[in-house]
Amino acid sequence: MLESPSVAAAKPVRSTAPQAVEIRELKKNFGSRPALAGVSLDLQPGEILGLLGPNGAGKTTLVRCLMGRVVPGAGQMFVLGRELRSNSDRNQLGWVPQELALYSRLSARENLEVFGRYQGLSGRELRQAVNRFLEWAGLTDRAADLVQTFSGGMKRRLNMAAGMIHAPRVLLLDEPTVGVDPQARERIYEMITQLRSEQVSIIYTTHYMEEAERLCDRIAIIDHGRIIASGTRAELVRSVLGGRRDLNVRCAGEIPVTLRQGLEISGMKIEDGVIHASIIDPARDVGQLLESLRQAGVAVQDLQLKTPGLEEVFLHLTGRELRE
Repeated sequence: MLESPSVAAAKPVRSTAPQAVEIRELKKNFGSRPALAGVSLDLQPGEILGLLGPNGAGKTTLVRCLMGRVVPGAGQMFVLGRELRSNSDRNQLGWVPQELALYSRLSARENLEVFGRYQGLSGRELRQAVNRFLEWAGLTDRAADLVQTFSGGMKRRLNMAAGMIHAPRVLLLDEPTVGVDPQARERIYEMITQLRSEQVSIIYTTHYMEEAERLCDRIAIIDHGRIIASGTRAELVRSVLGGRRDLNVRCAGEIPVTLRQGLEISGMKIEDGVIHASIIDPARDVGQLLESLRQAGVAVQDLQLKTPGLEEVFLHLTGRELRE
């Protein structure tokens, strides 16, 4: 069990069951440019919330406001019902930045001891925390080795352990799998799954759509400093794209010019012998397309029908790929 350290008496909570995080109308300008334009967001207890947005959308500014690294111009932020006004209000909040924040000439154990002291731990409490999070990160057998000898994946795991050393109940994870290989990424997923089992609430920023779909209970999409959509994967697909399905038909032969022109006029795209269509009624639309191909003497080599995912939702809402 990942135990939370005791905390001082908190300010009055807003309800008997406070949200893990509440953000209300948060605003921040850098000069004349609005980085956050009235962001409101909730994180439920024990939930993993994926925060997705193109570069420059406001993700980093939002996280830094929560951590006290950036002072917002307006709005309110609460963690477990306690309003964030000073660093002492953030003792139940942890942060794992995208940039590795480690001392390369210290060992893994020494790094965690340093970060533990930064969080006010000492003595037996510090030793227990260091041992617990070395085990969580799978680095117990490398505890005495210098960080500069570690692989990228090991550094990422130690970076996460440093952010969790004080066992916060709310964690901000910023691109935790950047630059690691697939095997190391799977190990990080296991660490996050363990946090979920311990009811740690997580805001998770990522540029990997498959991570968001796999790990996150809900998704919030931010663009131009505003939350433009939020919900579960199924809710977002349904609300943004309705009952649309993506149909791909690979043809074995050349598509006659007349048929090609008719398909393109109806909104379909044809690339390298593959017809790409967005359809609402599969029983009707697939049948009509196949019949048109049959009458034109075009054989079908392969057919795929799939429900759109977060990638299509994101592109539809922002007009950009996630990594743009």
